[in-house]
Amino acid sequence: MPAPATPALASGGLRSSLHDRGQRLTPQRQRVLGLFERIGEGAHLSAEEVHQRLLRSDERVSLATVYRTLRLLSSMGLLQELELPEGGRRFELASAAHRDHHHLVCVRCGQTEEFESAAVLEAGELAAHQHGFRLLECVLNVRALCRCCSAAEQL
Repeated sequence: MPAPATPALASGGLRSSLHDRGQRLTPQRQRVLGLFERIGEGAHLSAEEVHQRLLRSDERVSLATVYRTLRLLSSMGLLQELELPEGGRRFELASAAHRDHHHLVCVRCGQTEEFESAAVLEAGELAAHQHGFRLLECVLNVRALCRCCSAAEQL
């Protein structure tokens, strides 16, 4: 599997990538990708949050279009999808330089923090090797309670 595409595909590269898939570069697709490029790496947004941010900046895109666009941009490697055990999904800008990172996810409020760990990557590489696999990526999602939610639970 190739490394994720760099987010700086902007219109030209995105247009040709979409064209190769028989798709068009619509204004809505440009708006969604543009939002992620503006907020940068490390921001984890749900489809609803993407929709709300676009509405606040007077960029009209329907929620259904946001969902379809997020799926498409993820399949193209421009966004990474973080699937939460509680059924939610969050998306972030893909980056080859920031590929093997991990997430702490609050199971109550959804707050998501990133971290990197050489030990986790080594464990993934070792497990893949021992079972005859070729490691493509190593991602760990740690379910926890953030400080605020943990404090509220103590009350």
